[in-house]
Amino acid sequence: MWNWRAVGLFQTKPGRLGVRTQAGCLREGAETAWRRVGGGPTVPLTFHIKPLARVAVSPDEARSLALSLPEAVEQDHHGRPSFRVGGRIFATLWSDERMNVMLDEAGIRTAVERWPAFCEEVWWGKKLAAAGVSLARVEPADLRELLEDAWEGKAPQRLSL
Repeated sequence: MWNWRAVGLFQTKPGRLGVRTQAGCLREGAETAWRRVGGGPTVPLTFHIKPLARVAVSPDEARSLALSLPEAVEQDHHGRPSFRVGGRIFATLWSDERMNVMLDEAGIRTAVERWPAFCEEVWWGKKLAAAGVSLARVEPADLRELLEDAWEGKAPQRLSL
């Protein structure tokens, strides 16, 4: 039985991935390469590489999702955009790559457990303060769900979704 292993993925052009094999062959897309393994016969290797995904949620889309919630407003918070309801922050756009969503401690832990691919714990000193959401990895529906949960925890009781 002959085997091989990929030793690196690389971007060949925007939106396309390729594979570098142990033999140094470069391949892109769904192709077949040939490789001699351990002095034995040449064997075919088939690669099925999916194109790189676009940024799942842009900073502008994240802003729109936050502001679509009832009575949500955007205000500066130490030089970063924050999103508030009833004067209380429910999310901040920390950078173009990350949004912090201010859930309660149980909500943060649940989000990180449920979506480890794009959520991480954000600590402020010794306090678990938010779920950090990678905008490059999150889908809009999942970000909306997180924002709604955070909004519900901060909104005055007279408001509801």
